[in-house]
Amino acid sequence: MWGRFVVFSRILEALYDKVLINIIHKETQTLFYIEVISKKEVKKSLYKEFDSLSFTSEMKDFVEGYIKQTPYWYVSFLDTSSLQGALPTCSKTEASRYVDLQDCEYKCYEGRWSFYTSRSDIYVLEKNYSEIGVDFVFSPFLVLHNFFKDKVSSYIALYVLVQEETLVLSVFENDTLLYANYMELEKEHESMSLTSEGLDDVDELEDISFDDDSIDLEDIDVDDQIESIEDFGEIEDLGDIEDLDALEDIEQFSDHKDIEEELLESGDKLSEGNGDNFTKDFQRFSLIERAVGDFYEDERYKSQFLENIYIADTIGVSNDLKKYLEEEMFFNVYIRKMDIATELCSLVKEELKI
Repeated sequence: MWGRFVVFSRILEALYDKVLINIIHKETQTLFYIEVISKKEVKKSLYKEFDSLSFTSEMKDFVEGYIKQTPYWYVSFLDTSSLQGALPTCSKTEASRYVDLQDCEYKCYEGRWSFYTSRSDIYVLEKNYSEIGVDFVFSPFLVLHNFFKDKVSSYIALYVLVQEETLVLSVFENDTLLYANYMELEKEHESMSLTSEGLDDVDELEDISFDDDSIDLEDIDVDDQIESIEDFGEIEDLGDIEDLDALEDIEQFSDHKDIEEELLESGDKLSEGNGDNFTKDFQRFSLIERAVGDFYEDERYKSQFLENIYIADTIGVSNDLKKYLEEEMFFNVYIRKMDIATELCSLVKEELKI
């Protein structure tokens, strides 16, 4: 009886399109990215921005125009909580060395590392979007890991997701997380006025957040206390400086792309900075510098020498940031453009096995 029901359910599902609704909150706007899937093929895709962070009647009408024809629709969000992060452990006991997780929801990723977010922020999100529901909330740490999955499994490097107002940083070595940090830029009214002539005299900007990614809301009860990290199970969805001097270790960097090709790609078509970009790029550089210092100096982390930084660029960073990292921190800088909405959607497909 059960077997027949499963077969019937699959046949019924095949008759309908699937609608994937991906929502990203920006500073003052909400971005919707929708894919309509028919038999595992993308039938239609579109973007729509609204000048509000609240779920408005206009947003509801827009979404309902796509979901009224099918019972198979899913709503996913990119986590924007300021109280989020990732940890190099799945052990609850070890996790307490890095952050107090009493008021957090968290998950273990493949038994290797974990990510967490604010329980109260999840609750607020669910409440605000109760009219359409929330199926998934994906951590940007998971998005970053997935975007550079061809690199994180190979060698040690710093990986950075650059968004307009935030940085998501992680250090991986052979797919093992060594360090992570979620950091926010200063708001515009708080920002210092910087000029290139005064760059050497500027004090380091303050780190906004420290130790702060998909969470399936079906597994979450915001009223329950979490007894152990193992309760959540798994998600469905880098060597020291002497080693780097050896030719055979340098050659490993070409597992997926030749290093010269990546250097060319990373320097291609970067915009020249203006005053506003200069200020924000210097903030980003300062936060990255602070995070690397934490990684090297904090005894809780298994620090190793970092020579390479991979940037997932969602905003079109200027050449200034690349120059700072190369000239001040001596990084090899590789930049890949990222459409964060489609990356979020790809994680939904993995979860749903589409």
